[in-house]
Amino acid sequence: MSVILPISALLILFAIGIPVAFCIFLATLSYFLINNHLPMIMLVQRLAGGLDSVTLLAIPFFVMAGVFMNHSGISQRLLKFSEVLTGHMNGGLAQVNVVLSTLMGGLSGSNIADAAMNSKLLVPQMVVRGYSASFSSAVTAASSLITPIIPPGIALIIYGYVNNVSIGKLFLAGVVPGIMLCVMMMILVSIISKKRGYTPIREKRAPVSEVLVSAKDAFLALLLPVVIIGGIRAGVFTPTEAGAVAVLYALLLGMFVYKQMNTRLLWDATKESVLSSANVLLIICMAVGFSKFLTWERAPQELATWLTGTVESPLTFLLLVNLFLLIIGMFLEGNAVMIVLAPLLAPVAHSYGIDPVHFGIVFIFNSAIGTITPPLGTVMFTTCSITKVSIEDFVKEVLPFWLLLLLALLMLTYIPEISIGLPNLIFS
Repeated sequence: MSVILPISALLILFAIGIPVAFCIFLATLSYFLINNHLPMIMLVQRLAGGLDSVTLLAIPFFVMAGVFMNHSGISQRLLKFSEVLTGHMNGGLAQVNVVLSTLMGGLSGSNIADAAMNSKLLVPQMVVRGYSASFSSAVTAASSLITPIIPPGIALIIYGYVNNVSIGKLFLAGVVPGIMLCVMMMILVSIISKKRGYTPIREKRAPVSEVLVSAKDAFLALLLPVVIIGGIRAGVFTPTEAGAVAVLYALLLGMFVYKQMNTRLLWDATKESVLSSANVLLIICMAVGFSKFLTWERAPQELATWLTGTVESPLTFLLLVNLFLLIIGMFLEGNAVMIVLAPLLAPVAHSYGIDPVHFGIVFIFNSAIGTITPPLGTVMFTTCSITKVSIEDFVKEVLPFWLLLLLALLMLTYIPEISIGLPNLIFS
């Protein structure tokens, strides 16, 4: 009863639309109310302790770096570079959308931020060029799901902190899956565009000289993920310190290299960063308190004992976890799913001998799929609200992408080398 009541309260509060942070807080509060021998001051201490971590500083740092990049002309340079690379392909502007999401994912760290930016930047251009608004929205939303697993995705930092997994290894583990998803989506976009007659935006492939010129303009922006991962691997700085380096790097680019960020834009970008960071950190603060009482009640251990006694194969366990997360993801926000459920499922995965980095990538990507899935997908609602596309039309167009994402999820789940191959190579 000590566990069932708070978890039931959490699900009910989610279902009626209470903001995520307050859902988790009220569920945790209910545990302390039914266990009145626990002093209420302990709840306050657990919540305050949830943010007492140097590791969590990486979140506001990387959020700020991404916002600074968006205000400094980086997105326009990456857009031009993407056009030069893919403009000659079938569905040229849709291909640009996918590539830009992949490139910006390494800078913004947030799939919602990426979807919102491309909805404003590219969808209007795609509609003018003859693409349907619903297809344009579907491409934008689906390609933004590359962002959570491309370093330095905020989800990677949160998962590493909550489950005590190396954030540096998680960063590396997301590189190959991110590129794989980009290629798979480009192939699907090409097939759909060819059937519908969505023409390229360039008559022929760009000459090498033009590619080099556009690459030169975008080079400093593209260098950021390399600096971050390289610095962490070389031991120059920790993942947290890498966030501070990213902020400084973005600020120098915006104000002194590209000279597109002035004092007013700097102030606006700072306010946007603070609000975005506060939203994520408040959820984490509440979730740490929630996970504490689950640990006190030995919920992870009990779940692990039950599963290992019922399910013998780790492959079957992974299949059940994927099905469970896909269903839960239709109703709950991605970060909430990860923060609440990952501490429960990660120890069970470990008991099956599943690599924690591999399980982390599978979990994060699975949670991301729910953001474009009805009825409560956050990226779906963000994209449709900006592009003014109905949910019904969006769902019809996003279905092929959803099937592709499920295929990618199966590949990530049952071919661990896709995610852990690079970390094992670099950290060996």
